[in-house]
Amino acid sequence: MGVSESINKVKKFFEESYSELKKVSWPPRKESIKASYAVIVFVVIVAFFLGIVDYFLAKIVNWLVG
Repeated sequence: MGVSESINKVKKFFEESYSELKKVSWPPRKESIKASYAVIVFVVIVAFFLGIVDYFLAKIVNWLVG
């Protein structure tokens, strides 16, 4: 496979990707912001929960080993 063939394949990929992106129905800005906030809140809650679980599991392991 030559260099020009590889370049043509990459070019074709980007052209097809761009044409597919034009077909996408994008949500309104307000809806995207709400969804982003929901994701951030969910991530913070899960991180807090996992931090608490990790803390207590570390205490239990230290108690068992130590």
